[in-house]
Amino acid sequence: MALQLRPNCEYCDKDLPPNAQDARICSYECTFCAECVETRLFNVCPNCGGGFAPRPIRPAREWRPGACVVKQPASEKRVHLKYGVDDIAAHAARIRNIPPAER
Repeated sequence: MALQLRPNCEYCDKDLPPNAQDARICSYECTFCAECVETRLFNVCPNCGGGFAPRPIRPAREWRPGACVVKQPASEKRVHLKYGVDDIAAHAARIRNIPPAER
């Protein structure tokens, strides 16, 4: 099963195409841009409380049969946060000093 490769930052709605080098995901594939992860979320996923990692880039070229962005396209469904800015800030402040591996 391939990652969804969501098309946008859930916080600021910045476009994050499949080859975006600044896309970050948590273990549930919540997707944010690097700027939001660093300056607003402080490496705390507002949905699950986990940390973030760079989202892998799906190859544009079919190096192996069926394994490329053309054969397994990114999602077109935009996702947005269901929490308010103040709630997100309080959530991040509560656990941001706990390393992701210990949350």
